[in-house]
Amino acid sequence: MKNLIYKTIFLASFLLVLGACEDKEFVELNPDANTVVSLSTDTVVLLEDTAADEAVTVSWTDPDFGFDAAPSYKIYIDFAGGDFSAAQIIPVGSDLSKVFTQGELNGKLLSLGVTPGEATAIDFMVETKLSDFQIMNSEPVTLTVTAYSSLLDLSTNWGVVGSATPGGWGNPDIPDLPFYTTDTPGVYVAYVTLRSGEIKFRLDNAWTTNYGDNGADGTLEQDGANIAVVAGTYKITVNSNDLTWSMEAYSWGIVGDATANGWGGPDFMMHYNSYQDNWKAVVTLLDGSIKFRFNNDWGVNYGDTGVDGILDPSGDNIAVTAGNYLVTMDLNTLEYTLEEIDVWGLVGDATPNGWGGPDTKFTPDFGINEGTYYINGIELTNGEIKVRQNDAWGVNYGDDGNDGSLELNGANIPVTAGTYNVVVNFAVTPPTIALYAW
Repeated sequence: MKNLIYKTIFLASFLLVLGACEDKEFVELNPDANTVVSLSTDTVVLLEDTAADEAVTVSWTDPDFGFDAAPSYKIYIDFAGGDFSAAQIIPVGSDLSKVFTQGELNGKLLSLGVTPGEATAIDFMVETKLSDFQIMNSEPVTLTVTAYSSLLDLSTNWGVVGSATPGGWGNPDIPDLPFYTTDTPGVYVAYVTLRSGEIKFRLDNAWTTNYGDNGADGTLEQDGANIAVVAGTYKITVNSNDLTWSMEAYSWGIVGDATANGWGGPDFMMHYNSYQDNWKAVVTLLDGSIKFRFNNDWGVNYGDTGVDGILDPSGDNIAVTAGNYLVTMDLNTLEYTLEEIDVWGLVGDATPNGWGGPDTKFTPDFGINEGTYYINGIELTNGEIKVRQNDAWGVNYGDDGNDGSLELNGANIPVTAGTYNVVVNFAVTPPTIALYAW
């Protein structure tokens, strides 16, 4: 009797499943579905004076997938004939077009490595994503474009030197921390992270002309006394007209539940970019929200009310999706951008997060040293390190001969405990790595 009951239950279950399968409507992707991309022009010359004007509109068709779908799109930009593995990527959501201003497109091209002043053929490709398992790429279309150099030269021959700086009192491998020009002639500013120690100001990384402060009264004297400082991140201002100086706590950071440290901080620090007079950071974000704030404090903070790319004091939280980003904040215009990029990081049991990561991210050179990446002031322990992309082992570099040359999938790099500046150069073949101890 028990066997009869079991068989009856099994048969009923089978019939229910069979009935459900018969009612299920299966859908298949239309094999002819494709995205066709077009450009509003095939040639454009970009000019800094008309940076706000439209440069080109990229449009694409809405494919017939054979079923109702909610695709998301990304635009990829690469040199003509490239494979888009190192492309500039612009997420556009569900939109079917994207208008690039001259300034916006110029920034993407400079990040790509286009030489300013030279007509260059570039390709646009649109990625259509239906799910993690269904992604389609369009055929590329080509634009001939001439970019302009948007780099500023705010450099000076003034620098900060001393035991509180990475280069100490004169490490030949680490130059003095730089001062930059301001709107006032003869007034210079430096944005620095110092350890507890002493500093002075000097010209040309040499002691011929150097200044200290004999009375710790904010006035500078030639060959004057060392200036005592405590560890922190600062803005230092020097006035060479009247030989005065000042120093204040100063940092800009990214805070929010999309960051590793949440809304309580400490914030993910941004770095001053003198070539564009703005602030930048390379950061891995989670699904969530962010804001920008000053000195790890809510007294001065910015969000975006209206989601228009313009920062507002104490504005709304900025929603972000998980990914690796280059974040830019311009305090002159209050514009900000988040650009998805591939990132390079330092991994290993000598790094803060070990072999599992997340890796300590390198900051790319935002100026003239294309392909060069930096980590300054990283605390390493006795152990080993490697360099890898996007917190994954698909692309990683080691050093087989421990000679400073990097090899794909190469040997772990041994290090001893200390504070280091790490520089990786992918602009040369083979790539190189250098570690400078503080």
